Amino acid sequence: MKSVSDLGELSGKRVLIRCDLNVPLDGETITDDGRIRASLPTLNELRDRGAKVIVLAHLGRPKGQVNAKYSLAPAAKRLSELLDAEVRLASDVVGESAREVTASLADGEVGMLENVRYEPGEESKDEAARGALADRYAALGDVYVSDGFGVVHRKQASVYDIAMRLPNAAGKLVEAELEVLRQLVEMPAQPYVVALGGAKVSDKLAVIANLIKAADTLVIGGGMAFTFLAAQGYEVGKSLLEQDQIEAVRGYLNAAAAGGKQIVLPSDVVVAPEASADAQPTVVAANSIPPDQIGLDIGPDSARVFGHVIARAKTVFWNGPMGVAEWENFAAGTRAVAQAVTEIDGLSVIGGGDTAAAVRDLGFRDDAFGHISTGGGASLEYLEGKTLPGLAVLDGGA
Repeated sequence: MKSVSDLGELSGKRVLIRCDLNVPLDGETITDDGRIRASLPTLNELRDRGAKVIVLAHLGRPKGQVNAKYSLAPAAKRLSELLDAEVRLASDVVGESAREVTASLADGEVGMLENVRYEPGEESKDEAARGALADRYAALGDVYVSDGFGVVHRKQASVYDIAMRLPNAAGKLVEAELEVLRQLVEMPAQPYVVALGGAKVSDKLAVIANLIKAADTLVIGGGMAFTFLAAQGYEVGKSLLEQDQIEAVRGYLNAAAAGGKQIVLPSDVVVAPEASADAQPTVVAANSIPPDQIGLDIGPDSARVFGHVIARAKTVFWNGPMGVAEWENFAAGTRAVAQAVTEIDGLSVIGGGDTAAAVRDLGFRDDAFGHISTGGGASLEYLEGKTLPGLAVLDGGA
């Protein structure tokens, strides 16, 4: 892939850049601006080189419909603050306002199109529909830069099809993400520990299959742990359970044992009568979850063991909170794992999305970790060994 530095003279050129500004909101307030801050290095380089910068991004899932709830206005406002320069937001994606904003930019200025997912063609499975929208994007620019790592696993108009229509390059964020992820796949320092949490084991089975070949130990928490516990024959009460995945999970447990790999599961869990922030927590053994209780975090003994396993690693990849970390009563497991990850003598990678938001909400600084990925789903698919369309389409491929 070409990098931004390979694009030559950019002064006066219109550079369309796909960023991932899909930030969490509380009303119109951004609760975690990590993805916006991650876009700054490439944006600043383009500005410094005199480009007219046009940001393409999405927020949420408006499903091809204009919906004010998903406007990029909060992201444009925050980006303006971080750049210390106005970022003009068009009121549409490829219509009259978009054309007016892009035409009005001076060298070094930044504009933004409205949420690309307002357009039905953006996520269409129909190549012709996506291509027609990509033609309209391309008419607004001279060069395309892919810097939204969180969407490079999607075959979408602003990610994939546009790159076939303009000279293109990978931005600094995409390059940084790939450099780290390649270390996890190709040359991880040992011991290598993968910590997985989050809700569904079905979302992680493929990455488990691939990473268990490279990692020494898998640590499993979060809602997905209950399917593993069920695969060992334990009752899990009202806890999240994917019944149709039990046999697959049992197969991974057997394969790990046969291959000399370790899968560490919770020995105790924090349960409550219901899933709510103020529910009364109780700690029980993982093999003794009452039928009327739901597991919402790993317990203190599990947190201690998980932390010990992680702290002695030379490489750690962590994706998925250990419990419902946004609720203080059920955040201790995630806090303990985060603390252990900060203490390793080696490479630590946080796998984006909910995990990144959780560690920030718990008060951990970004620089306490080796790398915080901006793309949870993209990171997982890369680690599964999949080809990511948004990378493969760039000049020279991934």
